[in-house]
Amino acid sequence: MAAVEIAGLAKSFAGTAVLEGVSLDVDDGEFLTLVGPSGCGKSTLLRIIAGLDVQDSGEVRIAGRCVDSLPPKARDVAMVFRATRSTPT
Repeated sequence: MAAVEIAGLAKSFAGTAVLEGVSLDVDDGEFLTLVGPSGCGKSTLLRIIAGLDVQDSGEVRIAGRCVDSLPPKARDVAMVFRATRSTPT
């Protein structure tokens, strides 16, 4: 069983699709890296998994349990944001 399962996830902002039909399984102990250009939906996907944003469609399961209706605190998920560093010009 996957520790995190995403099935058919979709999210739009102001009519612009950010995520369309995203599905993936991350097994317990598996290491996953999301890589892509700015604005491609990486943070949106993570925010939906953590419960900070609500998807338009699809399902998020953690440890086999649907967490779509759970508040962020009840999901037991943590996020670490990367700090950006300005380089002097």
